[in-house]
Amino acid sequence: MTTGRPTPRILMYEPMHEAGTTLLREFGEVILAPSVEEASILPLVHDVDAIVIRNTGSISRRIMEAAPRLKVIGRHGVGLETIDLQAAAERGVRVVYTPEGNCESVAEHFVGMALILSKRMLEADQALRAGQWQVRHTYIGRELRGKTLGVIGFGRIGRNVARICHHGFAMPVLYADRVAAPQEVERSLGARAVSPEELLRAADYVSLNVPLTDETRHLIGREQLRMMKPTAYLVNLGRGPLWDERAVLEALEEGWIAGAGSDVFEEEPAPSDHPLFRHRNFVGSPHMSAHTEEAMRRMSLVAEDVIAVLEGREPQWPVN
Repeated sequence: MTTGRPTPRILMYEPMHEAGTTLLREFGEVILAPSVEEASILPLVHDVDAIVIRNTGSISRRIMEAAPRLKVIGRHGVGLETIDLQAAAERGVRVVYTPEGNCESVAEHFVGMALILSKRMLEADQALRAGQWQVRHTYIGRELRGKTLGVIGFGRIGRNVARICHHGFAMPVLYADRVAAPQEVERSLGARAVSPEELLRAADYVSLNVPLTDETRHLIGREQLRMMKPTAYLVNLGRGPLWDERAVLEALEEGWIAGAGSDVFEEEPAPSDHPLFRHRNFVGSPHMSAHTEEAMRRMSLVAEDVIAVLEGREPQWPVN
C-alpha cells in the first residue's frame, strides 16, 4: 500500500474464511457489521471504500448513496440479486464475485440429495433408530446409473452436475438453457440441448440451477410438475422462489413426482413447521450446499479482486 494514502476501510457483512479475511486485514481496516439489516449498515458506510457481502442482507441504492467513498462491492458467492447493480453502475462502483468458488460443492450436494432420495436413506435411518430392521425388505430404492439427468441452467454449476453424473453414473444429460453450450462441452458431458418441456417429460432427475430473475421466479409450477414422470426427482439448489413451493407440496402429496430436494426456500430461514418437511419423499438442507471447507476458502478469495480494484487494477471476476 502506498505511503501517505488513507488506509482503505472495508466493511464485511458477515465473517468469512480466514484466507480471505487475512488478505483484507493486511491491506486495510476491516469492519464487521453487527447486523445485516439496512438500518445497521447505513451508519457504517460513510467512509468505507469496499463492502463484502455474503448471502444475507442486501446492498441497496440507499446504502450506496450513503457511501461516497465506495469503489467496489465483493460478492462472496455467485447470486447477485441482493446487490442493486444498476445503482452500482450509475455510481461507478465495481462489483466482483466468485463464479467458480462453489461449483464443485453445490454439484456434489445435488448428487448427495439424489442418492438420499433414490436410496430412501432418511426413511431407512429413522426406521433403524426405531428398531425397525425389517424395513430392509420394503424400502426398495433406485439406482442412478443410466438414468436421464435434466439440467435447467447449464452454467458452471449445471455443467459440474452433468460431469459428475455422466462420468460417475453413466447418465445421459439433457439441458435447457438460453445459450447452447459449445459442441465440445456437449460431447464431453454426453449432453443435448432440449426445450424445458422436453427435459421435464424425459428426465429421471432434474437439477434446477438458474439464477433468480423476474423471468425465472416460479419457473417450476403446477404445469411443469405435471409434465414430469411419477418416478422422477426434482432438486432445487438455486434459489427458493425458482419453484412454487405450494405446487411442489401438491406434487408430493398427489404423487406427480417421486421426490424433491431443496437447499433453498422462499422464506429463509425456513420455519421448522414448513409443510414440505413432513413428507418422507422430501429432503432439505439450510442453504448450505456451498458450505464446504474448500468452497468457503475459494469464495473468501473475492478479497483478491476487492484489493485489485482498490489498487486500480483490473479484477479477475468483474460483474460490471
